[in-house]
Amino acid sequence: MTTPPPTSSDSDPTTGTAPSGTAPSSTPPANTRSASTRSAEHPLELAEAARILADRFAPWVQALGLSVVETGARHAVLRLPWSDQLARDGGGLSGQAMMAAADTATVVAVSSALGGFGPMTTVQQSITFQRAARGTDLLVTARLTKLGRRIAFADITLTAPDAPDDPVAHATTVYAFPG
Repeated sequence: MTTPPPTSSDSDPTTGTAPSGTAPSSTPPANTRSASTRSAEHPLELAEAARILADRFAPWVQALGLSVVETGARHAVLRLPWSDQLARDGGGLSGQAMMAAADTATVVAVSSALGGFGPMTTVQQSITFQRAARGTDLLVTARLTKLGRRIAFADITLTAPDAPDDPVAHATTVYAFPG
């Protein structure tokens, strides 16, 4: 599996705008690596992945309470904590929360593959809801299935911690790297 290169835009992956308090720049963020210096042996540390969640996402995404559980050369695992505020009628976790969590986990997985955050944008996302999640956190595992110079593909599984072989939802995403 390969990893995508960083690009030359500082836009936020969730809003397309510069991070709060900063102006857009044509210079890539300092923590990204070029295609020639990327390495699958150097995934993000958990603290750096947590900083990406805190610094690069819109407040409504941060309000989901996502936390980074694990990062690897081509994957990331986030925890989406149960919240009555995210439940819909009938008591199940809302699909909107799961869709946002899958999208966010993909950003962290791609960033881990890059060795740091690089500008990217979602160009396609699809999700199938396989069963209700009631009163439980979810583990959101994003695995990169293909990374090219301009595009990345990911497969995301959302499971309850006590039922890893019984998915709540399955998503796929496609990301583009502008520039």
